Parts: sequence; structure tokens; C-alpha cells
Amino acid sequence: MHNLAIALHRKGFRVTGSDDEIVEPSRSRLDACGLLPDRIGWDAACIARDLDAVIVGMHARGDNPELLRAQELGLKIYSYPEYLYEQTREKTRVVIGGSHGKTSITAMILHVAEVAGLETDFMVGAQLAGFDCMVRLSETARFAILEGDEYLSSPTDLRPKFHLYKPDIALISGIAWDHINVFPTYANYVEQFRIFAGLITSGGTLVYCEPDEEVRRVAETAREDIRKVPYRTHAHVIRDGVTCLLTEGGEVPILVFGRHNLQNLSGALEVCRCMGIPDRTFYAAISTFSGAARRLELVRRSAHTAVYKDFAHSPSKLRATTAALREQYPARRLVACMELHTFSSLNDQFLSEYKGSMESADLALVYFNPQTIAHKKLKPISPEQVRVAFGSDKVEVFTSSEGLVNRLRQLNWHDANLLLMTSGTFDGMDFNRLASELAGD
Repeated sequence: MHNLAIALHRKGFRVTGSDDEIVEPSRSRLDACGLLPDRIGWDAACIARDLDAVIVGMHARGDNPELLRAQELGLKIYSYPEYLYEQTREKTRVVIGGSHGKTSITAMILHVAEVAGLETDFMVGAQLAGFDCMVRLSETARFAILEGDEYLSSPTDLRPKFHLYKPDIALISGIAWDHINVFPTYANYVEQFRIFAGLITSGGTLVYCEPDEEVRRVAETAREDIRKVPYRTHAHVIRDGVTCLLTEGGEVPILVFGRHNLQNLSGALEVCRCMGIPDRTFYAAISTFSGAARRLELVRRSAHTAVYKDFAHSPSKLRATTAALREQYPARRLVACMELHTFSSLNDQFLSEYKGSMESADLALVYFNPQTIAHKKLKPISPEQVRVAFGSDKVEVFTSSEGLVNRLRQLNWHDANLLLMTSGTFDGMDFNRLASELAGD
């Protein structure tokens, strides 16, 4: 929401806003643009008849006093994705959807477009190097690149966000059940992607990950008036720890790695082709792509140890990310840590989905905070439940962040790598300090 506020401010709109908490980096960025509210909290008096529009974020509750006042006055109320569509309806909309990989693919496309000098509008859900704001809305760009999240739009609009964008070019990277609090069954979750494919404009294009059986079924049953473009893992070799793409023009070394990233890269390539970007331009640009924040992000590396952090939290993301580290460093021991933090991951009915998800690791450490479960008003789970759910003798379970860190300190880190995976923070863990301590020089 703060990125959207800044983007509209830069476009020349008069923007105001409210929140019950504003944390970094949002606070500093809003302050620098003169958009930081004078006070924290909600006040119905902030909503006046002369407002052209009110944009509501997903985390505002239905009884929010400002929302109620806007409804009372009959003002035009948009959800975040609905407003993005309004701002991009005259452009060619490229929407990247999928249970995993969508942020990385969106980031790859934006990086290539930037290097190629192709102006785009965009919205992406992670910080990217070289971008100071992750939303851009202009009068001049022909393309709008949008990360298509399947979560709900707002408390007054319960459609998945990616159902509102009506893509001209759509991509589906993978389908693996998530957001159990919103989509209670696997079939219900898959149906959202069928609907998404059905919303592609007539004559548009669906780019899809062919190895994913569920995605392939969605593509095969999609309308016949759209073009369907499959992609697979890009051909590659690994030389001395560096992944090189095999192309018609020769080998192209890249900075990212892992089969899921090589699939993401293939998807980005097909989208860029749809946008008219030549292959030679794509490969030259992608060779300098270093990844999105917290997507297999290197924290620290020494001669014998590398520490990475990743946003992974769902079973499919854990499986892909640990496999990537194993493939890139086959001779090193791999310790993988993950935090059960989301509503789905802490739900006792969903835990069994994690079975085998960290098999690529030599040691798997799983952390959850019982207080987080209580805060989300979920049924309590036990460490033994979690261990059984993961289905491996390699798994150790912790309910204390301090206990987890102490366990890591006990391990021998010579010729060993550490992977930290969470959509949270392991309750305030200092990733950089820990990495410095474990990896040394």
C-alpha cells in the first residue's frame, strides 16, 4: 500500500492515508515523500465528500471507521488490485500468477525490460535492486507487469487479487495448495487458477509451466481463443559452482541457481518474447540478474560456508529451495531451517502437506512459536505432531528461537551451508549477525 501511495504521488495525485501501525521501511519512504500521516490510527473525519476514491488494503477490517464513513458517503471504494486495473486498463497487462515463483519471474521480466530500455508500469511484491518503489504507474508505458497474488483483495471484495487484472499475457508458474484459511480444499484452490486463465482477454496468451501437472491441466482446458505457450526448465550446466545457460549463442553464466529458478527464467523468457524483446537482449540482461530480496538471497559466504535466506514457507517452496541448494553445492552438508508462521502452515489439518518437503537437507530444523498459534486463534500443535508431519528422521523441532540458534551454534560449519526459510523473522533473529558468526571469514 505504501508503494502504491508513492506511485500515485509521483503521478501527480494528492494522496493521504491512515494505518494503525507504520513500520520500516514504509515509514521512512512515506516520510520522504511527505505522505506520512500526522498521527497513527483511524479517524472517520479523514474521509470527506471531495475524495475521488478510497483504496482499501486487505488488512483493514470490515468495521474500520474510515471504511464505514466512505460507504456512508457513497464514495468510490477500490481494493488495491481493482485500482491497479483502473490505472492500467489501456495498457497491455502482463500478470504473473502461481503458488510459487511469481515474485522471481516478475522481477526477472522487470530487470530485462529495464536493461533493454523498455518502459513499463509494474507492481511486484518484493524489493528489487535498482528500484526505489515497487509500484510504477505512468501515462506513457505500453506494458504493465503485475505480480498476480491469489489471496483475497479486500474485506469488501473477496475475489482473489489476480482475478481483477484481466491479463493480455498471463503466466502460471505452479499450483500447490496454500491459503487454507481462504481456500479450504485443494479443488477450491485450483479452481481459482482456472478462473484466472478464463479471464485472459480474447486473443491473449497463457504462458504455463508444462512439467506441473495441475498447471498443464488448467492450460489444456483453457479457452481456445487464447494462445498457449508451455515452458520447461532451461537447459544448463553447472561449472565450478556457477550455473550457465545453454543457448544458441553459447553458454551464458548467471547469478541465480536452482531448477525452480531455471524454470522461472524460462517463463520470463517466453513472456519477454511476447513483449517483443529479442532473445539476445534477454540473455545479456538476465546474466546480471541477482534475484529479488529474500528469494535465495545470499547473506554471507566464506571459503567453506554459505548462508542463504528465503521467503519460502509453503511445502512446494521448501522442496524447491532446499533442492536448489543441494544441487548447487552437492559436496557440502546442508542444514535447512524453516519457520511455521502462516495460517496454513500452523493449521493441524495442513501440516501433513509438509511430508518430505525438506528431504534434500542433511538436517532440517523446524521452528514455531505457540504464541503465534494462539494469536491466530488456531488449535494448538505439538513438536511431535510437527516432526511426524514432516515424516523424516532428519527433522528436529523447536518452540524457542533461542534454542534453535543454540543448536545451530553447536554444529560444525566447515564445508556446510545454512538455509533459513520463513515469511516471518524467526521471532527477531538477526540473520546477518548469525551468518557472520557461523560462516566466519
